[in-house]
Amino acid sequence: MATQAIEAHREGAEIYHGEEKCKQKTVELLKETELPNGLLFLEEIEEVGYNRKTGFVWLKRNKAVTHLFPKIDKDVMYGEEIYAFVEKGKLKKIHGVKSKELLVWVTIGDIHIDEKNPDKITFQNRLTGLSRTFPVSAFTDEDEVEKKNDGEEAVKKEEVKVET
Repeated sequence: MATQAIEAHREGAEIYHGEEKCKQKTVELLKETELPNGLLFLEEIEEVGYNRKTGFVWLKRNKAVTHLFPKIDKDVMYGEEIYAFVEKGKLKKIHGVKSKELLVWVTIGDIHIDEKNPDKITFQNRLTGLSRTFPVSAFTDEDEVEKKNDGEEAVKKEEVKVET
C-alpha cells in the first residue's frame, strides 16, 4: 500500500538516490519546513522524494530500523517506506513510523511543533488521538549542528583572511 501512495505522487516530484545525497536532501527539507534536523533517522536511506505541489514526501530504505533517542529514552521504529504530507512545522498523515510506549509499538500519525511554544514538538496517534510532547532539542542532531557551526567558523576565518 505504501508503494501505491508513493507512486501516486512521483510525477513532478524531486527524487534523489544514494545514502549521502538522501541524507543531505532530508536535512535540507527538515530545515526548510522548520522541523528538527534529527527527527528522522538518516542512515541507510536509498531514496528520498518530495512533491512540492502536493506536499508529499517519502523515504525508502532496505530494511526497517529502530533508533533510540537518548535525550528522551524512546525507541522509534522507521519502516522500509516512510511517507507523509509536510508543511511548515508539521508532518501529517505519516505512515511507517512507530514509537515504543511501555511494551507496545504505537503508530505515529502526526508530528507538529507548537506555534505558541516552538521549543516543544508533539507526536500524535491519529486513531486514538493520544499524544506526547517533548522538547525539540531531543531531536536535534548535534553532529549536524557542529558541522554547520564549523562551516560557519571556517567561512568567517576566510572572510577575515580576505580582509587582511
